[in-house]
Amino acid sequence: MKTAISMDDGLLQEADETARRMGLSRSRLFALAVGDFLQRQRREEMLLRLNEVYGKGVDPAEAALVKGIKAKARRTVKGPW
Repeated sequence: MKTAISMDDGLLQEADETARRMGLSRSRLFALAVGDFLQRQRREEMLLRLNEVYGKGVDPAEAALVKGIKAKARRTVKGPW
């Protein structure tokens, strides 16, 4: 698919030089750049969602469960083998 974009002349010149140095067409360079940008955006969005879920800390029921598991583990280790 073809599309037209507007950008600063200096940025276009730098993109052209980079594409030439890498042996890529301008179109391929832009496709790679957009793909990379979108991948980083998806990762950032995923991180934000994970932080929403796990960033609130442990709820009281989970904390009690973890405390019980740790106590059981300590008793098991102290007990006879």
